[in-house]
Amino acid sequence: MNTPEVLFVCVHNAGRSQMAAALLHHHAAGRVTVRSAGSAPANEINPAVVAVMAELGIDVSREFPEKLTTDAVEAADVVITMGCGDACPIFPGKRYLDWQLDDPTGQTPERIRLIRDDIDRRVRTLFAELIPALP
Repeated sequence: MNTPEVLFVCVHNAGRSQMAAALLHHHAAGRVTVRSAGSAPANEINPAVVAVMAELGIDVSREFPEKLTTDAVEAADVVITMGCGDACPIFPGKRYLDWQLDDPTGQTPERIRLIRDDIDRRVRTLFAELIPALP
């Protein structure tokens, strides 16, 4: 069986998509290929996002925002957008999900934790769909 590939896309690739990619990578433990990108990448990961992810023992401090490419979309089995509008190219045969999530930029740590926990629930559900439990 091929390893499924998931691409998380948001505008700056500095918050939501980075959290989602890190959480799926953590839960999947190598069973899913995970990427993230942004339509207009920021210069660095949001430091508040780094802090709330560290609370879970997940280090995203060495990650950096990446530019969304057509190749990344073509390689993905599932493309999950998070507020990037029409910036993500659409390819036939791909599964697209649009997760409506608040942007963590400028939010309090408490609010970012709520966003993180919402993303974590969605990631766990997605992972269960991609890799069904063995009987």
